[in-house]
Amino acid sequence: MASSMSIRKGDTVKVIAGKDKGKTAKVLKTLPESRRVIVERVNMVKKAQRPTNKQPQGGILEIEAPLHVSNVMLVCPACSQPTRVGRAREDGVRIRVCKKCNKTIDK
Repeated sequence: MASSMSIRKGDTVKVIAGKDKGKTAKVLKTLPESRRVIVERVNMVKKAQRPTNKQPQGGILEIEAPLHVSNVMLVCPACSQPTRVGRAREDGVRIRVCKKCNKTIDK
């Protein structure tokens, strides 16, 4: 069973652990089943690609590999600092809240 993650597609995150520690980038995809995220231009790995109709050249591609969600921290759009995420209810809808400035993160 996949629990909900506090990081979503399109969020800006800062990498806090691993070889790309300190980089800030956008989340391209979330994988809630494995609690992982794919972040733009972070954790790049080389992948051998067999020639196909779509990619007749084949060769070695560089792609983003998933990172565990615990290795990234959400950057608050209001205060522009990496922060933990709190939960609150507003008009019966669950929203995300910045723990540093107490502003809502969701649009």
